[in-house]
Amino acid sequence: MAMTALLEEVSRLHFPNPPATPAQIETFEQRMGWRLDPDLRAFYLHCDGANLFDRIDPAFAFIPLAMIRRARVVMLQDDTDRSGPASWYAACEVRDGNYILLDVSQQHDGRYPLRDGYREGFPDPAYCAQISGSFSEFLEGALRSSGRWFWLKKLQEE
Repeated sequence: MAMTALLEEVSRLHFPNPPATPAQIETFEQRMGWRLDPDLRAFYLHCDGANLFDRIDPAFAFIPLAMIRRARVVMLQDDTDRSGPASWYAACEVRDGNYILLDVSQQHDGRYPLRDGYREGFPDPAYCAQISGSFSEFLEGALRSSGRWFWLKKLQEE
């Protein structure tokens, strides 16, 4: 599904924040040292974070730009290599203190893949496997999931 249609669905059926400004995106990219890919740029220009399925207790809470941090800081409160890769960022909080991680160490077709930020297995890549090749692919899965962790079945099949 096209990113435009996904974003329209977020606005129509879920709880988006107001959009980020181009200046906020530029500040974010300078602070982080990496650029948003096209999917992420479209998302943040549409809404600077969003809650899916419930405003108060969301199944997926996409994090506003100003709050995005390295996964190792968010999950282990340590910003050293012994606590995980510097290139994994917490992009979406899911229930039970788990996160969806953006992996900015690689791109496929100009987009960053996403990983399962399973708290009990973090930062082992075997437990934090890639679950999506792009943000738009993950967002589409989340929107179709009825609030469930749709990627777990895929991981069990692998």
